[in-house]
Parts: sequence; C-alpha cells; structure tokens
Amino acid sequence: MENIDWKNLPFGYKKTDYNVRCYYRDGKWGELEISSSEYVPIHIAATALHYGQEAFEGMKAFMGQDGKVRLFRWRDNAKRMHDSAEGIMMAEVPEDLFHQAIVKAVQMNKHFVPPYGTGASLYIRPLLFGSGAEIGVKPATEYLFMVFVMPVGPYFKEGFKPVDILVTPGFDRAAPLGTGHLKVGGNYAASLRALKHGHDKGYASALFLDAKEKKYIDEAGPANFFGIKNNTFITPKSDSILPSITNRALQAIAEKMGMKVEVRPVPYEEISSFEEAGACGTAAVITPIKKIVHDVTGETIEFSKDGEPGPISTKLYNMLVAIQNGDEEDPFAWVEVV
Repeated sequence: MENIDWKNLPFGYKKTDYNVRCYYRDGKWGELEISSSEYVPIHIAATALHYGQEAFEGMKAFMGQDGKVRLFRWRDNAKRMHDSAEGIMMAEVPEDLFHQAIVKAVQMNKHFVPPYGTGASLYIRPLLFGSGAEIGVKPATEYLFMVFVMPVGPYFKEGFKPVDILVTPGFDRAAPLGTGHLKVGGNYAASLRALKHGHDKGYASALFLDAKEKKYIDEAGPANFFGIKNNTFITPKSDSILPSITNRALQAIAEKMGMKVEVRPVPYEEISSFEEAGACGTAAVITPIKKIVHDVTGETIEFSKDGEPGPISTKLYNMLVAIQNGDEEDPFAWVEVV
C-alpha cells in the first residue's frame, strides 16, 4: 500500500481495495458481492440516470487508541436510507443487509482506517440507485446497493475553525413537501449553484432560507444549522431539512451537559441574538461560523471576533469526537466495534 500522509489528508475520493455490492432483482435482494473495480456497468435506460432514483449515506469509522475500529450510529443511517428509498419509490435496504455491507467494506479495507490521533477517519459511502431500465416515468424493478470507503481528512481545510457563510435568498435547495428531508442526489444538485456563488464570493458555504417565505433558516449548505444562546441549543425544524444524525447526537450531548434543546422554526432575524452558531454533519462534525453575511442586504452578523470557536461549540465537538474515537464512555450506545 502507498504511503499516506494521514495528517494532511483532504476530504475527497481516494481509491481503496474493495467495495461491496448487492442487487435487488425479481422482488428480492441477492447475496453480497465483493469487487475491486471502481466502476459499475449500468444500463443506458437506468432510472438513476433519467429520473433521479438515487440515495446515499455518509458515515465514518474511527480507529481508537486501543486499536479497535468503531462505527458511529449506523442504525440511524440505515433508517435514513430506508426513508429515502421509500420517499422516491426504490427498493428498501433491510437493516441487516445494510449492516453486513458496511462492516464487510470496513473490514476488507481496514488498513485504510487512519491511525488514532491523526484527525482523519474512514469515510463510508452507502449508495442505492435504480439500475433497472425504464423509459417512462416509473420506478425501476432492479436496484443496486453498494458500499465503498476511503480515508478522509477534515471537510473544510480549516478543520475545527470558524468560517464565513453567505445567506443566499436567491437560491432554493428544496421545496416544501418535496424531497428536502431525504438524502437524495437531487437536493445536492439543487444546492450547487448557491454553493458556487458563495465560494466565488469567498465564503465557505451557503445558508438557505425556506423556499416558501424566505423567512426561516433552512439548510446550511450540505449541513444542518444550529445556534446557541442562554444555555440553549437551537436548531431549525422544517420539512425540507435533512435530519442530521450528527445534529441529533449534539442535541443529546447538549442535554447531558445541562443545556436546553429547542428544535423549532428559526426566523432569520433571530440569528443576531445567538452567542455562537455553527453547521453540523457527518463530514465536518461541527463547522463553527465566524460570520454570516446576507447576499442581498449585506447585513453582517459576527460570532467570532478572535477567529476561534465558541466555548460551547468546542465542548460539544470535543465530547462527540471523544465518543466516536473511544476516548470517552459512550452512555448513549452509539458506537459499535467492528
């Protein structure tokens, strides 16, 4: 295996040795298959290509100081993929098949799990798509479920450092009653223009407002938004926001720390009252926000004058990472050693 600079890994695709695949045909799931190919033969009329029948998950495995590899909250990922499949009429992956596939993919690529203390992890990408041929808008009868993995560093090159975010009312990520609450590719395609717009202006990410009224906070690019004030962890509630597993974990940790937790609609005007703000998700865990700038009005709300994360965000981040790495007791039964 090539020498890997574990401490300077980017967040991006990297080839590993094996991936795991399973087909749904004739109304049932087949056996797991192991492949060393990075490519998938796909029919030119596959529904994934024409009608967007595709869903995915993002997960991580962590090497502990004890040399054991840990998965984090995999059942939540299995449930979310089930919900995504149900939402766009795909065959649902049973929990036991999901588990077998991710464990097999991690175990067969174990030497790619970054060493403890490097700040890197093994990213796991379960993927489900319509591989059956249909011309005419209807669900496929054949699906491919696969899992591949890769070692990754921080999602933002800054790591756990505050970043600047641009509020982008000129773009919508998802419609009310649409697929915003599902982890399907179309939502990410719909976010690309806003993200590029933000990047071109020098911002790390975009903050979406709700598509209906442009009044409430929606997604923070590919992550959930949260704010902290008065010892309360506040995160938006919306039918067009993807339920983040990391967000739910932070809520549980916040409660254990003695904080209140509120999941409710968050008006844009409330942002200025937060003491700290951040975005959270599997890839970055927590991305603290330094300042938020409104793309139209230019209004600027600053959270970090010294360029450092806030104390509560730091405590939440450290506790979650410590549980994932096995450095702290896991009182929530989130972690599974594989």
